[in-house]
Amino acid sequence: MSFLAVLLALICEQLKPLPHGNAVHGAVVAWSRWCGRNMDAGEPVHAWLTWLVSVGLPAVVVFLIDWMLRQQSFFLALGFDVLVLYLTLGFRQFSHYFTDIREALERGDELEARRLLASWQHVDASELPRSELLRHVIEHSLLAAHRHVFGVFFWFVLVASLGGGPAGAVLFRLAEFASRYWAFRNRKLDTLTHERLHGLSRRCFALMDHVPSRLTAAGFAIVGNFEEAVNGWRRDASLWSHDNEGVILAAAAGAVGVQLGGASAPGVSPDRSKTLAAGSAPDATAAVGSTPGEPPALAHLHSVVRLVWRSVVLWMLLLALLKLANLIG
Repeated sequence: MSFLAVLLALICEQLKPLPHGNAVHGAVVAWSRWCGRNMDAGEPVHAWLTWLVSVGLPAVVVFLIDWMLRQQSFFLALGFDVLVLYLTLGFRQFSHYFTDIREALERGDELEARRLLASWQHVDASELPRSELLRHVIEHSLLAAHRHVFGVFFWFVLVASLGGGPAGAVLFRLAEFASRYWAFRNRKLDTLTHERLHGLSRRCFALMDHVPSRLTAAGFAIVGNFEEAVNGWRRDASLWSHDNEGVILAAAAGAVGVQLGGASAPGVSPDRSKTLAAGSAPDATAAVGSTPGEPPALAHLHSVVRLVWRSVVLWMLLLALLKLANLIG
């Protein structure tokens, strides 16, 4: 059922994407705020309690609902799996920015492209050279594809194979959300009220994302330039300040032959103090050097889109083959 649920969820998400600032996102924000306000008193045990309740409890509830529906009807369980995946997995949760920036660059409107990047990642992009603008778009798009698609996919399949249904997808997305939300709260309030909770959330998500990030990088290597992707993974992943992000970006850079990484150009100043919309930490793409390859060009945006979609097809085919082998066996 995993293959069918993922396929139907992706189709639904392409046909009717969730609107920005939807009710589900608002409910998750309110739930996290309530948990932090009522459970986090600053001690390590309180941080663990808050994280387990805000992230783990919804996953347990989803697991129990899915288990009960499976006892009643295959189709009820399938429908629930598709619904949960529709809410947690999908390209359209971030790809509209990528598409709009690409279209603006294709018609030569770099001012609009810079405005869209500033709106997406909340940076001052007014002085970005064209190549740096493209580099930022590529890096943030690759990380967003991992967090919204591949990471959710891997955790869903893992937990579903253990009989847990879509609880894995919920667990991954809430863990990723928590790692951003508590950082946002500290920056917004200019206090360290949730310092322990912020650190715990960041470490837990990094641990949960360790294997998925490497599976995403492996997929990019298989469907792209395998040799260069593997070389880049081994040689350049350490350039980035965050290990998981570095693995993904270094492998993708080698897979499509584009130069990624390096210090931000003058004029790029992250400011996420008033927003939670950005999908990565302020320093998620900070690197001490650049990978080999061609300077980012408009053609690389198309190459990145093809790389991501080929990787989706690869993992879907592997999932279908595993399902077929299970049925035959």
